[in-house]
Amino acid sequence: MTDAAFIAWLKSADCIRCALVEVVARVGGSETTLYLSNLNYVTSSSDTPASTAYAACVTGGVSFSETLSLDGTPNISWGDIEVDNTGGVRDAWLGYVWANRQVRVYMGDPRWVRSDFRMIFDGVVGDLLTRDAEVLNLSLLDKLQRLNNPVTEAVLGGATDNKDRLLPLAFGECHNVSPLLTVPSTLTYQYHNGAAERLIEVRDNGSPIATYTSNLAAGTFTLTAAPVGQITADVQGAKPSGTYRNDVGRLVQYIVQTYGPSTTRFSGGDLDSTQLASFVTACPQPVGLCLTDRANVLQVCQELAASVGAQVVVTTLGKLRLVQLALPASGTPTAVTAQDFDEHSLKVVERPPVKATAKLGYGRNWSVQTSGLATGLPASSAEALGVDLLPVASTDATTASVYKLGSQPEQEDTLLVVESDATTEAARRRDLWKTPRQVYEARYRAHLLLTELGDALTITHSRFGLSGGVTGLVVRVSRDWLAGRVTIGVLA
Repeated sequence: MTDAAFIAWLKSADCIRCALVEVVARVGGSETTLYLSNLNYVTSSSDTPASTAYAACVTGGVSFSETLSLDGTPNISWGDIEVDNTGGVRDAWLGYVWANRQVRVYMGDPRWVRSDFRMIFDGVVGDLLTRDAEVLNLSLLDKLQRLNNPVTEAVLGGATDNKDRLLPLAFGECHNVSPLLTVPSTLTYQYHNGAAERLIEVRDNGSPIATYTSNLAAGTFTLTAAPVGQITADVQGAKPSGTYRNDVGRLVQYIVQTYGPSTTRFSGGDLDSTQLASFVTACPQPVGLCLTDRANVLQVCQELAASVGAQVVVTTLGKLRLVQLALPASGTPTAVTAQDFDEHSLKVVERPPVKATAKLGYGRNWSVQTSGLATGLPASSAEALGVDLLPVASTDATTASVYKLGSQPEQEDTLLVVESDATTEAARRRDLWKTPRQVYEARYRAHLLLTELGDALTITHSRFGLSGGVTGLVVRVSRDWLAGRVTIGVLA
């Protein structure tokens, strides 16, 4: 069913909203799918699943909330489904294992065939809660929860001192990494567990050396003479599908499909390929990330995205997107007026502070060296090796004066590697927040239930200076599918 047809049904007077919930739980040692609904519904023999009855036990909820953080703090969307437990009829469910099991919710009309129902949520169960003696609550987390797992648990092994160390990973261009000594007898070091693009330079106590051989296919190099001190290197790492990538969009897509437990990785079908392609075009800045210790897939992806002021989100269809916090918002805006939301529901719910300056850190030094450097090393090189991140700042003097603001804000660290990119990004963030912003929130009618984080809305209303129409970025969405309402927050 097309978006237009689905929206037309949501707006129609005879719309009967039926939610089908397919949730997995471990019951008696077996992974079992339970079929639930707010209405009686039975599939036909030709449907998938065939001849299946959905128990009419969903009494409320079927609501989901999503947020783009204005300060870059990562968020996982959440939701809730209420299940009838009158007289303890489903008390046994409390003995099932629910956590981290798949749950999918579909919305449609009980008069429809199963294939016409539209998926409105694809995620995982947080747990089964009981907030009332007569009700059970399935707490839901979006599909990003699947990425809350270690990037890698591959250790060196063997019998050397480093046997329990994780094999390192390098994404993009990384400066001054400390490679892992994998074979002491041959002085072999590894900087990436896989094929790498380039070994730029190897250093001993900060001094460049040429006595080594490189094996790019394995992400290793071997010294031909014993080192004097600490070995570090500048490298270009992973080659997704045999091609070196160093931008946020393509690295995030590669990491979510390649790392973490095989059972929780995303597939190509879990990605919004069209939106991600647009993001790659808009945000080509090179980045660098080196992992030598335990790291979380989701946190790594959010850190990459945050380098260009973006966040990782998933859509109602469970598709991964990268959304940059930016104005004007990208895409064609949807026009809304008072006719599109409940009367008197429009309000200003947040006024982020005005900022005159944005200060970013870039060019990360992955192995800060403040002592033990080689004698004769140029002062500029020694100084660079002793600094974690290089700072850039961009200030609007007029805003600083008008709002009586200081020019030394807290630095926001990034994984950007080029000074000009960091300078441009700092100016973009300065311009975003040097203007007073508001988040306008209203409870919209059913036809806007498909609105996604990152969409553009143009709000026209007689209040709050919106009479001429103001276009902003959707940063909050809270859907109540059974009530047929969606609360949307727009930054403008």
